[in-house]
Amino acid sequence: MVLESISRIIKVQLPAYLKRLPLPETIGGFARLTVSEWLRLLPLLGILALLGYLTIRPFLPKKKKQRDSLINLKIQKENPKVVNEIDIEDLNSANVCYCRCWRSKTVS
Repeated sequence: MVLESISRIIKVQLPAYLKRLPLPETIGGFARLTVSEWLRLLPLLGILALLGYLTIRPFLPKKKKQRDSLINLKIQKENPKVVNEIDIEDLNSANVCYCRCWRSKTVS
């Protein structure tokens, strides 16, 4: 019963629907379509747009998950900006390098 219904849709109803569509023979013919003719074309255009999107979707750049783009995963997460202040008098050398390694949680 189910296969008969699917067969009827594909063999009878779909071709009848496609025959009734107001497809112009030239590109300029689309400009002369009426609103009701555009409405009759709308389901077909929607399906074609969906198929086009599904076809190019694997080739679109993938969005990174926010977790992957974060550098600071653990240190002072409650603060929107992590800032450490050091008094300049506490530094003994003129050449000082200050670096925080977010992953190992060390400050050097």
